[in-house]
Amino acid sequence: MQLAGLIVAVLAAVLHGYIFVMESLTWTSPRTRAVFGLTAEEAEATRMLAFNQGFYNLFLGIVTVVGVVIALTGDTAVGRALVFAGVGSMLAAAVVLLASSPEKARAAVTQGALPLVAIVLLVAGAVL
Repeated sequence: MQLAGLIVAVLAAVLHGYIFVMESLTWTSPRTRAVFGLTAEEAEATRMLAFNQGFYNLFLGIVTVVGVVIALTGDTAVGRALVFAGVGSMLAAAVVLLASSPEKARAAVTQGALPLVAIVLLVAGAVL
């Protein structure tokens, strides 16, 4: 279960890396605007906010991947702590998105599903 949880955590990190690309690098492109349902004017007006938010997603992914590497190469306790910090923050952000913008439920579920599964698997692996 631990290994499965770490694998799902890496998948969550990859997804958040992709979100970083969309928010920080391609925010005003037609494809990214379509994903987020934005007009060109809305995308331009929110470009700097999205740029900053994208880096939050990148950093959560980095913390998670670093934790997975540490967990797999030696210090399991430190690695798991970092993984939980990363995926826990991803899940918390998804909950905040859902609570603050219920119309974005699909995005919140997309953002939070992998972190939730990773947490469940890691906890179950630690208990069983």
